[in-house]
Amino acid sequence: MGRLSRKPTSDDLARIYDAHAAAMFRHGMALLRDEPSVHDLVQDVFLKLADGRVALNSLQSERAYLLRMVHHGAIDRMRRESIRRDHREGAGQGELFAAITDPDAAAFRNSLETAMAELPADQREVVALKLGEGLTFQEIADICGVSINTAASRYRYALDKLRGLLRPLYEEL
Repeated sequence: MGRLSRKPTSDDLARIYDAHAAAMFRHGMALLRDEPSVHDLVQDVFLKLADGRVALNSLQSERAYLLRMVHHGAIDRMRRESIRRDHREGAGQGELFAAITDPDAAAFRNSLETAMAELPADQREVVALKLGEGLTFQEIADICGVSINTAASRYRYALDKLRGLLRPLYEEL
């Protein structure tokens, strides 16, 4: 993508933030599972936008492009922090889902978050994009840089694993 002919205004950035920041944050959480790192990642993306490095008006899907920027930024962070992660006791775990007051719903959400954490990162990412963002497999494939068949397979494998992990909870209900 080429540079913008002008840097985006604060109104442009505000519009982009209002329209896409929540989805970018959710996607970052699905990948990194560390709230401060995700906040930094989203901020980095907006700094790149503020620099005028991307002509968003020439994109087919602004949201898909921004989610792809989050994807690449998260991969870069994971690579840079792989050595440090080995020395940490555990990765921070932010909530993937909104707060719930119903105790049964909260128990289910906790079980779902635990099950999601057991998925490989690539499968967790596809599930978050498909169910959380409502994206098509083609859009997911574009964001993740894989074929549409790979995106669909990751989704299918993730659902199979989630079914197995959540079956005891379902049978209890």
